[in-house]
Amino acid sequence: MERAAQWWRSLLLRDFSANAWWQGSLLGRLAGSLQGWGKSSVLVQASDRIALGLVILYWGFSAQPSTGPLGLILLAMAAILGLGWLTGSLAQPLVAHLPLGLFWAIATLATILSPVPYAARDGWLKLTLYLSGYLLLHRLLQKPRFRDWTVGSLLLVSLVMGVYGLRQYFYGAAELATWVDPESGLAGVTRVYSYLRNPNLYGGYLLPLIPLGLAAIWIWPAWGAKLLAAFITLVNWICLLLTYSRGAWIGALVMLSIMTVLLVQWNAVHLPVRWRRWTLPALFAGGSITLALGILTVRPLRLRVQSLFLGRIDTSNNFRLNVWAAVLEMIRDFPILGIGPGNVAFNRVYPLYQRGNFSALGSYSVPLELTLETGFIGSLTFAWFLLVLFDHGWQQWRSALASRDSQGLWIAAGLAACAGMMAHGLVDTIWYRPQVQMLWWLAVALITSSIEPAVPAQQEPDSSGSAS
Repeated sequence: MERAAQWWRSLLLRDFSANAWWQGSLLGRLAGSLQGWGKSSVLVQASDRIALGLVILYWGFSAQPSTGPLGLILLAMAAILGLGWLTGSLAQPLVAHLPLGLFWAIATLATILSPVPYAARDGWLKLTLYLSGYLLLHRLLQKPRFRDWTVGSLLLVSLVMGVYGLRQYFYGAAELATWVDPESGLAGVTRVYSYLRNPNLYGGYLLPLIPLGLAAIWIWPAWGAKLLAAFITLVNWICLLLTYSRGAWIGALVMLSIMTVLLVQWNAVHLPVRWRRWTLPALFAGGSITLALGILTVRPLRLRVQSLFLGRIDTSNNFRLNVWAAVLEMIRDFPILGIGPGNVAFNRVYPLYQRGNFSALGSYSVPLELTLETGFIGSLTFAWFLLVLFDHGWQQWRSALASRDSQGLWIAAGLAACAGMMAHGLVDTIWYRPQVQMLWWLAVALITSSIEPAVPAQQEPDSSGSAS
């Protein structure tokens, strides 16, 4: 039993010193080679403010379907990150960065050995830029002031998108694609998509914003800011429902359940002792009753939920089942390292396996996509990263509960957002779109930026003088 517990702690890297490992690595020894110049450089001194400006700019451009400007902004973020590495101003690495770095290395190897290496190189570059953006967010969010600016600017952008989404609902929106089966009872129902021109993408975009808004209500001290956060969260929630995105709804149920549990834990100290035991069951019972009444009384909602259980009768289900079957065949042929990262590599290989003569943009499942792109080795490594991330995030959340530090609620928001986005990712791959991908890394950064570097546990001698 003790050996199993020790193995579990080793798997979760609870006693691993990432900082000591980094200092002994080649990259760690090269870091700070321009430290002397950085102390006197105006550019380096202003790098955090420049990075914040780039992040806000990214949020602004992510509110529209074109992704070209987002790539340029990510390149600028990577340049700022590289400058920080050379001048030694980067934050200390964490244990969660070890499996993440290993996943990037496996993706690099998968690119080199890909059956379509030139196509996979495009996906590898995108992955590298996303990870650079995450590391920059991790550095910025360690400062509460930058954290407020980062989240606040994102919520304001989402408000503009939400107002336009509500306008589409009341005044109608052009059907840019066959979002609803024309033969179903939902034909003619408006699915809002705001400026993103895709309701599933818009639903995935809104998913992490709900817990961010809820956390902001508790964290921001001014009542005006609290009311604004509450209003934005309400607008985003309504728009999420009006996307009629089943995958986003599944993610929302997971996200809201986790966020409810964490908020009840946070506010339990303010409740009478006799209420604490029943608060959570009462909230979940009330939520379940509300959901059941909504399904029974709102026809579009009922039809959309029923379509989940129609199997191949529903055209969207049938299309996904065909894609999943083809992807499983691709994984069978490339099980170790996959075909390489990115949608370009996917589009080169998928036509050889597709069914029904219908092309696909991706695997419509993040676990399948990870396995297809980087093989079982890469998907298991990413699962390890998630395990370490949630374990260390949970430890920090418990510390925040003990200290009553309100900034810890950002950890709760990050945990709920990541869980919800992964649940959505089981049945869709909008997670890979630039508008959503950086929101995922923002949620991850909210968790990791609050984690203190681990210090190896010191062994204490027992009574016999031997190490325990």
